[in-house]
Amino acid sequence: MDKKLKIITLMLVFISFCAVALYNGLITRRYHIITDKFFSHQSIRIILITDLHSHIYGKDQHKIVTRMAKEKPDLILLAGDIADDQVPIEGTEIFLKEIQDMAPIYYVTGNHEIWSRQVDMIKSVFKQYGVHVLEHTYKKAVINEIPLIIGGVDDPDIVRYQDLHYNWAQEMLNTFEELKEETAYQILLSHRPEFIDLYKETSFDLVVSGHSHGGQIRIPLLLNGLYAPNQGWFPKYAGGHYRHEGINHVVSRGVSFNPRLPRIFNPPEIVVIEIKGDK
Repeated sequence: MDKKLKIITLMLVFISFCAVALYNGLITRRYHIITDKFFSHQSIRIILITDLHSHIYGKDQHKIVTRMAKEKPDLILLAGDIADDQVPIEGTEIFLKEIQDMAPIYYVTGNHEIWSRQVDMIKSVFKQYGVHVLEHTYKKAVINEIPLIIGGVDDPDIVRYQDLHYNWAQEMLNTFEELKEETAYQILLSHRPEFIDLYKETSFDLVVSGHSHGGQIRIPLLLNGLYAPNQGWFPKYAGGHYRHEGINHVVSRGVSFNPRLPRIFNPPEIVVIEIKGDK
């Protein structure tokens, strides 16, 4: 191979590497969970969306909504930062309008909704589209004839920005203490993955979170994330399915994309969680 051909080959390899590393199109990531709280013939398909930050995926949010609809979800969970404090809420409203009839939807705030200082207005927008807004509360539901308990907590920054005088963590434990007597499958929405030790003190079977944006930079097979808010360098919970004793924790890498802060080997992701029974 002559020198010119080698240079061309190296350039093509480098361009291909960069294209893969900087790819920012939506992907679908799947996780599978088995539970003895469902009968063997029962299952639920959940779509988890986090960290949209009011980003718009084409006209009428077509790109993200179409991909979600193809999954035919039984339940949609929005685990925070769906709206943003610096971006108009228009993208969020379009998104909610387009998915409102797709499946039952449950939502909790993230830090950016709190930072907007308009969190009450943001919550009212979600409620207008039939979304269940969870605020240190839980609701009982029946999906595919399966009893569920779905709980959620506001982002902890709400204590600072709304001048609430309570201990966020203790309030959470107090609220969900009574669920320890329940036999239904329990799901918790909480934006922050770094509080997993707190979540493990509850009776929830599945916790879903976001916030980490996948650690922004990944190196496949070597580094799951370089840096994440509130976890710092080399975050333990950058994104993925984490199994703890008695609890499954799914952390979404989020669907936001900001060209000023490129995601490397870390494309925006729609998370699909399949829960199947083995009872």
